[in-house]
Order: sequence, then structure tokens, then C-alpha cells
Amino acid sequence: MAEPRVFPLRCPVRNYAWGQLGLRSAVAQLVASGDPAACIDPQRPYAELWMGAHPSGDAEVLDGRDPPQTLGSWLAEHPACLGPKVHDAFGGRLPFLFKVLSVRTALSIQAHPNKELAAKLHAQFPQHYPDTNHKPEMAIALTQFEGLCGFRPVEEIAAFLQAVPELRALVGEVAAEQLERSASHDPRGVSAALRVCFTCLMKSEKETFSQQLGLLVERISKQAAKGQDTSASNGDLLLRLHAQFPGDIGCFSIYFLNVVRLEPGEAMFLAANEPHAYLQGDCVECMACSDNTVRAGLTPKFIDVLTLCEMLNYTPAPSNSKIFPAVQSPLDPSVFIYDPPVPDFTLMRIEIPSSIKLYLISALDSASILLVIQGTATGTSTAAASEMTLRRGSVIFISANESISLRLSPSEGMLLFRACCLL
Repeated sequence: MAEPRVFPLRCPVRNYAWGQLGLRSAVAQLVASGDPAACIDPQRPYAELWMGAHPSGDAEVLDGRDPPQTLGSWLAEHPACLGPKVHDAFGGRLPFLFKVLSVRTALSIQAHPNKELAAKLHAQFPQHYPDTNHKPEMAIALTQFEGLCGFRPVEEIAAFLQAVPELRALVGEVAAEQLERSASHDPRGVSAALRVCFTCLMKSEKETFSQQLGLLVERISKQAAKGQDTSASNGDLLLRLHAQFPGDIGCFSIYFLNVVRLEPGEAMFLAANEPHAYLQGDCVECMACSDNTVRAGLTPKFIDVLTLCEMLNYTPAPSNSKIFPAVQSPLDPSVFIYDPPVPDFTLMRIEIPSSIKLYLISALDSASILLVIQGTATGTSTAAASEMTLRRGSVIFISANESISLRLSPSEGMLLFRACCLL
């Protein structure tokens, strides 16, 4: 019999401190459902599930070998399984990393460089920027999901500069007035004025911003204790972030960046140079394979304020513009495609209704990784060693030009996500 080209994966978990604890984490729930022998520690954070061949967290191929082979080494032996276009475009490597994230506390204020800047940063600071690749990302909500993404409309920022004197004190009167003037009289100067304002904030002396942040938190806390409305100062979010990262300059970023709230199935795409931070909730995420992240707040990790302020896209836009649309496939009404403007990855959401008993996971000209979020089925493929049981938490690698036939459990639909590379 030919070697299997469709098989289950065992995927590594990352226990970062910001992850949701125990079985409150979607990551832990998926691991426990996919592997009944898994032991979940209720006090431990389960932040990320990595599905791919990233050298820092390579999945294991469950094809009967003992010990199991990593997906990266398997692909090195079977490069044709990537698909010829993917193989040639990405040097014989799987170009994406597919993840599940479960966010309890905020991740850092960050952005990812384009390829040109990534190469420059890697050459100068390889200890902080370990490769030369870009790192576009897409997050699709599994539960209600909250994040910061892109600069707010300048009118909103100007309103905060009026309502939050502590913010205005850090930005400075000259920069604040320049931004306010640009909003009403100089639309072409908005991006430049916004760059000056945000850079003034992020470069504030620690003693100065600590003092102003303390004053702001004290003022908002007193108003909240009296039952007063603090929405003009974004009070609820400010107090939440300050409780997680006391004294951190990143707490002020909420006055510049859009708060984006996603419902399950909604997505946001994070292009190069787009400022963002995940705040809370569960999502699936796909990204180009890179570890290049430029951070400037809400983190104990290395921060690079100068690089971040120089690289950012300072184009203001409303929060609803940050929601990335899914397009229903014209070939299969159960498939919704999230196709970002980068070649590295495409995501699919597959919603199979309970009325359907047999379903075909179609062949693609790209290798793909399939994740089961909901439902149960028996899967068969001419490229698999045997029948596979697909349940919540199952992760399946599908070689290019291979398909899987599913026989669904009675009275039960399925929700699956599939990461691939459609060139």
C-alpha cells in the first residue's frame, strides 16, 4: 500500500501566561476532545494550539510510526504533497501556521513588518527579529472576540484629546492642535499629524506617563464608583487593561486604535504595519511563517517603540472597516472563503447542516490542514491508511489533490476550518 497522504496530526500547545485557564480555554477543550487521554491542568493557561510545520512547534504525524515523525520532516521527504505551485512559490515549505487562540488577558500592542523591513531588522537585530519573512495574520472569531486594530477615525481621536486631559498632556498641546486642525481643514495632513501625535505619546518619559496614567485611572475609578458614565474616556476598557498591565503606556493606545468586536465567524485581517492587539476571546488564526513582531506596550517582552512608530500605517478608518468579509463558495454553499491579499494562506469555514449525511472535503491544488470545531463523522480517503474518526479537536493534514469523504453522525451538523494556500 502507498504511504498515506491524508492523516491525523498531534499538535503542540503553547501555555503563554495570557491564555485562558484550564477547560475554560477553547484550546484545552479541543485538545481534551481530540485526545481523551490528554490531561488538562485547571490552573494552567492554554493559550495557543499550533497546527503546521513551524520549526518552533512542529506537529506530529499520526500514521502509525513509533516514534512519530514531525510534519516538517515528512514534508521534506514528500515535497510533491504541498502541490507544485506552493512548492515552487515557497521553497518546498508549508507557508502558513494555523492556530487556535484562547485569550484571557490582552496581548501586546504590536505590528508585523513587510518583507523589506523584516530583512533589514533581521540583519540589524537578529536576536529580536529571527527571520526575513513578513507575518500577515487573519483571526476568525470562535466566540465573541475583542481586539484593537488600526487607527480610529481622526474625529474620534480628537474627541478623546478633549475628553481625556491626561492623554492631551502626554501628546502635547502643539501635536494635539495639529491633529484637530487636520481633521477639519487639512485632510491630506491627517496621517502626518497622527504619526506625530502617536509618536509623542509612545515616546513619553516613563515618569511622566506613569504619573498621567495614575491620575487617569484614579479619576475614572472614582467616576465608576459613583455610577457615572465613563464611556467618553473609554473607562471600562482602560480599567481592565490597567488591571492587567499596571503602569503600562499601552493603556493609552485605546484612544488611538479601533476597538473591534467580532461575532463568531467574523474575521479581521492584519496586514503589514497594521497596529493591533488581541484583548479577549477565542479565535482561529492563520499567519505566514515568521516570528517577527514589533511590540510597544502591554507586554513584559522586548519593546521597540522607535521601529513601531516609524513603520505603522497611519491611515485612519472606522472599526467596521476592519471586519474582513467571507465569501460563500459558488461551488459549495457550505464553504465560506476568507481570502486575504497575500499569497501565503487562505482560510475556509465549512458549515455542514445536520440534514446532510454525506459530505466531500474537496481536493485542492494545495496542501491543507483541517480542524474540527463541532460535530462527529467518519472520514475515508484513498490517500489515508484507514478510516478516521473526526470529532471536536481532530486535526487532519490533507495533501494536495486529495479529498476526504465524510459520513456524518445522525442529527448532527459539523463546523470545520481549513487552512490552505490558493495561488
